[in-house]
Amino acid sequence: MTKDKSETGDAPLRALLHAARPAPPLPPRFQESVWRRVEQAQALRGAASLAEWLDRAATWLLRPRLALAGVAAMLLVGTAIGVRQGDRLAHDLAKEKYLAAVSPLTTP
Repeated sequence: MTKDKSETGDAPLRALLHAARPAPPLPPRFQESVWRRVEQAQALRGAASLAEWLDRAATWLLRPRLALAGVAAMLLVGTAIGVRQGDRLAHDLAKEKYLAAVSPLTTP
């Protein structure tokens, strides 16, 4: 028996089996719920990829030869952020003092 003959001979049997097992109708708004689940899965995958990225970065930084470079980089970034915030705070404080000094509503 060749492959072509078995496939053509199985067609009526397949149709009979398919008719014996009818597919139930889909619930209302089925397609919307499927797409919502797909979007939720993608959002979770994005969060998981962030967690995976942080895990890989931590693993990379915890290698003995790179640990010192990682600590130095974190100290440098922290110092730069602190200097920037201090500069902004000093600027705002100087502005407030100037406005208080030239404001006609303040009493000496």
